[in-house]
Amino acid sequence: MKNIAVLGSTGSIGTQTLDVIRNNRDVYKVVGLTCGTNVQELAAQAKEFGCATVGVADEKKRAELRALLPDADIYCGDEALTQVMSEADIVVAAIVGMVGLKAVLAALNAGKTVALANKESLVAGGAAVTEALKRGGKILPVDSEHSAVWQCLQGEKEFKRIILTASGGPFYFTPADELNDVTPERAVAHPNWRMGKKISVDSATMMNKGLEIIEARWLFDTFAIDYVIHPESIVHSMVEFADGSVKAQACFPDMRMPIQYALSYPDHAPREYKPMSLPLNLRFLPPDEIKFPAPKLARQAIERGGTAATVLNAANEAAVRLFLERKIPFTDIVRTVETALDKELSDDDVSAGNIFETHNRVYRKIYLNGGGELPL
Repeated sequence: MKNIAVLGSTGSIGTQTLDVIRNNRDVYKVVGLTCGTNVQELAAQAKEFGCATVGVADEKKRAELRALLPDADIYCGDEALTQVMSEADIVVAAIVGMVGLKAVLAALNAGKTVALANKESLVAGGAAVTEALKRGGKILPVDSEHSAVWQCLQGEKEFKRIILTASGGPFYFTPADELNDVTPERAVAHPNWRMGKKISVDSATMMNKGLEIIEARWLFDTFAIDYVIHPESIVHSMVEFADGSVKAQACFPDMRMPIQYALSYPDHAPREYKPMSLPLNLRFLPPDEIKFPAPKLARQAIERGGTAATVLNAANEAAVRLFLERKIPFTDIVRTVETALDKELSDDDVSAGNIFETHNRVYRKIYLNGGGELPL
């Protein structure tokens, strides 16, 4: 049995992780669950999986959760992140946002294995996470693209470059002059994947691919990262080698596959899946960084180093929130990020404390200046 703690269990990745565990109860045991505010679903999950240790980010929700789970060990805030993982062999980091970096650092500092689905950890805090890895923990990538690269590199010693694939989101074929009128409802309607609102908007702006480029830089210790548009989302990424050969990982879009591979690594455990059938019509199209410049901005942040990627990530989080609250148009999201990279100070101090300070400073400034209202 592997003991699993799921941080962010009521979100998209969290619920799909529990789907995997539900179908493999003889292999995995849930020993910890956390949520932000959705204590009703958290309580239902804890009861179903017999989990006695739970956490909630919002202290105000403790009493409500206690009424639902009178016999559970309940923790709140930062304490929840450490306590729920104490008995875990694998910690699934599925929390959205910078609080996920706190969780990942806590897990790695405790020497845990982290199945990583939180982008901010490596985007904003790649250097801090790399330092924490020296304490004996390890990262297993859950993001479909990085899981694909990871699988392609099994048994390999060197490679020439990584080629990430991007669906193109819902607007790759949309004329540029129509993007300003995109509504939040259209932006979150991804054609291939079932995801949360924030990551769906990131996919629509192509910022998601920019964030994945930064993640890949830290996960695989390389700057040789390209990407192509692949609308079918069947090939999840590729790796090119020195002899010109290319390995690809492919399956129908289903996040439960990379989740299960992270939990069962190094094995490909059996699961129900949609089998490949021929013919497969697959397209690989060039990026359009005139219409979607976000990946280019991500590369600039990598080249600048220091806390530049933290600035990019914070600006994007604030701008996406403003868009979802209908305070700025869709096309202002990436414009806001570009302005932040030009005007906000970034420095070479990549300690965890400075990363959080930089993130909070940039996020608050952009969100409040954009018409956002507290609480943050």
